[in-house]
Amino acid sequence: MSALVLFVRAVDALNGAMGRILAWGLVASVLVCFLNVVLRYGFGIAFIWMQDVYVWLNGIGFTLAAAFTLRADAHVRVDLFYRTADPRTKAKVEILGVFAFLLPMLAVIWAYAWPAVRLAWMFGEGSQNIGGLPGLYLLKSCLLGFCATLALQGLAQAAKAALLLAGQPAFAPHLASAGGTP
Repeated sequence: MSALVLFVRAVDALNGAMGRILAWGLVASVLVCFLNVVLRYGFGIAFIWMQDVYVWLNGIGFTLAAAFTLRADAHVRVDLFYRTADPRTKAKVEILGVFAFLLPMLAVIWAYAWPAVRLAWMFGEGSQNIGGLPGLYLLKSCLLGFCATLALQGLAQAAKAALLLAGQPAFAPHLASAGGTP
């Protein structure tokens, strides 16, 4: 059981740190977007690369922060019975959801993304906008990062549910809570 606990703690720590870093990236995105608007409409100055910066920061933030959102149990859930279910039922649903839905879907996304990411790296793909940023291959790689971090966090969530079923509810407070999340 201790290896499972170490795995859960390591994945939670990784995705917690990534989430905090990415949150600052989204703040930077808003500031760059604001600066772009001020320069364009206030001074008649436009930089294509600056538009790429805030679009890319948003793309990076939303793809790589998905695991942080799962860790915080903040993903949208279609809640027909889950909220009122007992903790053991929630744990079983969590495990089923990870292995029957999340991991297979991430495998499909990876399979479709991999060829595009590989080609982008091979050609050193950059922005299609003239004067845009180079390195679009880095942004496309975030799709693979999305799959990897979300899969790890999904496995950690399933491990938390398994720990709850094994009598250690302290590792799965999101499942042990009485009312669930709103």
